[in-house]
Amino acid sequence: MIRACATLIVVLCVLPAAARAESVCEPDGVQESGSIYRVCMPAAGQYNGSLVVWAHGFQDAGTPVSIPEDQICIPGLCINEVVNGLGFAFATNSYSKTGLAILQGKDDVLDLVNIFTAQHGQPNKVYLVGASEGGIVTALSVEQHPDVFSAGVAACGPIGNFPLEIDFFGDGRATFQFFFPGVIPGDPFHPSPALVAGWNAYYDAVVEPIVFAPASRARLDQWVRVAHLPFDPADYLGSLHVSVKDMLRYGVVNLNDAAETLGGFPFDNSDRVYKGSNNDALLNLLVTRVAAEPAAVEAMNTSYATTGNLVRPLITLHTTRDQQVPYIHELLYALKTASTGSLITRHLPIAIDRFEHCNFTPGEILASFVIMLYYDGLIADVSGLASILPPSQLDAFEARAREVGLPYRRGGARLAITLKPTP
Repeated sequence: MIRACATLIVVLCVLPAAARAESVCEPDGVQESGSIYRVCMPAAGQYNGSLVVWAHGFQDAGTPVSIPEDQICIPGLCINEVVNGLGFAFATNSYSKTGLAILQGKDDVLDLVNIFTAQHGQPNKVYLVGASEGGIVTALSVEQHPDVFSAGVAACGPIGNFPLEIDFFGDGRATFQFFFPGVIPGDPFHPSPALVAGWNAYYDAVVEPIVFAPASRARLDQWVRVAHLPFDPADYLGSLHVSVKDMLRYGVVNLNDAAETLGGFPFDNSDRVYKGSNNDALLNLLVTRVAAEPAAVEAMNTSYATTGNLVRPLITLHTTRDQQVPYIHELLYALKTASTGSLITRHLPIAIDRFEHCNFTPGEILASFVIMLYYDGLIADVSGLASILPPSQLDAFEARAREVGLPYRRGGARLAITLKPTP
């Protein structure tokens, strides 16, 4: 039940400073798995009875287990403050490991709900919001535990096909070795511990200067085409500095952890045909070839696979030129939800035409959250949504809103939601 007056208007896009300060975080605790958790509550008397859980994104293998503070607060928005300012309880955790931690994250998030319930009572509703790795944690959790999670927002996650995500970085690493032989020492798919430990410094001092030297421009352009590196057409080289660094970091720093976590080497390009170079025949003849181990393939196709079968609402959003999790994941997941009958009725995909991973405005994040609440039936009206969406997205969003019956109108100075009356 919603503990509120008959109609309660909550302005999201410009939360007053007083409301933003009404977030009281309890001392962090430790789950049985070793995951660190945090619970933040609204000001006394403001709790509406429902819980929002934040599932964080990827952390490089080898980094200490900790709650990533930089993912809770982004410029212009701290998730716990906004969530608590709206009357919801907030909870998040670190997961029990870094690196590839999708299954661990899923288990730890489920356990976190139990911990919250033991400490604060059974929430009326539990909403799960996650980004990047937390996006697939959210999608899997909402699919598999509709008895626990009322709805979710999965942002920029590898939700369409997990082996495709492994292939994206594997293909990038294999073809980099062809275009820039010897720049990264050793076996491209078995990096040494010393290289992994010193990767950031080595990349800055050696790799980046070579790759972006004017004399390397032709090779860089070919690699971009072959490896399908996303970039911003308005800032080609600037955006490639981001794409290249991320591509190689995942391939070097996180490959060994991924193989260990999946129970075997996961990447296979033994039959891959690469295209886009000045000499594709030579590229395909000389590129390093590897085969995946069956245990890893089995794990990816079972434990890490979404189904698209949704009992509860799931809102997904993705930037179209995401350099870490390719946008095609969004399209593949929509095909899954279409095949199960969940598309539109329970799944709403939102595309943001922009470069960079999880590169959303606070308004876009808030809009997705509001739409989730509407899909779940928690709110009765949405108005003024145009004020927080870029003008270039209004036509497409308005069309989608009409399809799903969202009470959206163009115009208005602020975004407001009306909570349904308490039964």
